[in-house]
Amino acid sequence: RGGASAKHAQKARTGSELLLRSRLLARAYSLASVFLFSLVSTRGKLAGMLNAHSHIAAASTSRSSPSLPCLRPGPRRKAPAAHANGGASLGGTSSRRLCCRAAASAPSSALGVDGKRSEVSTFDRVSILAEALPYLQKFSDKTIVVKYGGAAMKDPLLKEKVLSDVVLLSCVGIRIVMIHGGGPEINKWLEKVGLESKFHNGLRVTDGDTMEVVEAVLAGKVNKSIVSLINQAGGTAVGLCGKDARILSARQTAEKELGFVGDVTGVDPSLVRAIVENGSIPVIASVASDTDNMAQSLNVNADLAAGEIAASLGAEKLILMTDVPGVMRDKDDYGTLFKELSINETRDLIREDVIAGGMIPKVQCCVRSIAQGVKAAHIIDGRQPHSLLQEILTDEGVGTMITG
Repeated sequence: RGGASAKHAQKARTGSELLLRSRLLARAYSLASVFLFSLVSTRGKLAGMLNAHSHIAAASTSRSSPSLPCLRPGPRRKAPAAHANGGASLGGTSSRRLCCRAAASAPSSALGVDGKRSEVSTFDRVSILAEALPYLQKFSDKTIVVKYGGAAMKDPLLKEKVLSDVVLLSCVGIRIVMIHGGGPEINKWLEKVGLESKFHNGLRVTDGDTMEVVEAVLAGKVNKSIVSLINQAGGTAVGLCGKDARILSARQTAEKELGFVGDVTGVDPSLVRAIVENGSIPVIASVASDTDNMAQSLNVNADLAAGEIAASLGAEKLILMTDVPGVMRDKDDYGTLFKELSINETRDLIREDVIAGGMIPKVQCCVRSIAQGVKAAHIIDGRQPHSLLQEILTDEGVGTMITG
């Protein structure tokens, strides 16, 4: 009888634990949905993404319109299946068709981030949440590394939107790691201190004096500005540079004319992993320690640094924010955007000179990170409002996704 009683008590405890776990899980998904819906309806943080959806009815007969780059033709991405204990998936139903069905619905009067009325129906909002839910489930507790740069760093309004989106993703359980450069800000401060900006084959020449300015600007002014804006938006950011805790080690590049410019030789992700596990957002400036002289700083390419850090963390995604929509067959035609590419297809496009110039190192960075274990790499246009959310949380995406 004593044994039977113990088994009964154990069974009761197990049942209670399962019930509690299921309730907590349901509550977590409920909070995520409420959080997203609240942002959309009361603060308008997703106004850019929602406005793109609301224009579909008018654009349905001209899907390659350059004014709506997120609607460019290309292979459709397969939406992840919803978890058994989560909400229902749309089963591959295109959000574009859903918005067409809702075109006649009464528009919402919510204010967008620019203070203008957002003509988005309630049905559109619910449809967007339904489309996003499987992705929220899939990427919960997964690491996504974002290389932040280009116009999205220079335009104050774009900067605010990008960092608000980063906070949103962090709040719903996605582990975000940010890497940044800061070329334009470096140029400005070099001019202020009377140093000339020099370039060799398109790359910055970094002598001793220039390196001091580079480190001060990247690890100081730029980094802390990003951290402050994330904290102001409700997140918790920790500002770092690659030298901290030996996150990035590098060796001076073979092109000695470039001066203190390095190629990444090693990554120690221990500190970064501890920060994301604590629910915070690491913001890392692309300055590394010289492997041969730890006291010497080296300027490293932010794209390459992001790729190596993503690989070391076993990240789900690497996202490069740029000033172009992605990989295009014709750089002047949005309609030629490649929505998805494999590594082999990417190499073929390089051989065909379709991928050329400054796009080559970005694509090679993506390919290298995937070869080291990153699930997918994305090149997106940081100039498009909320492009980060569109790429991660929608079926269509907005840039080019490269996979193995």
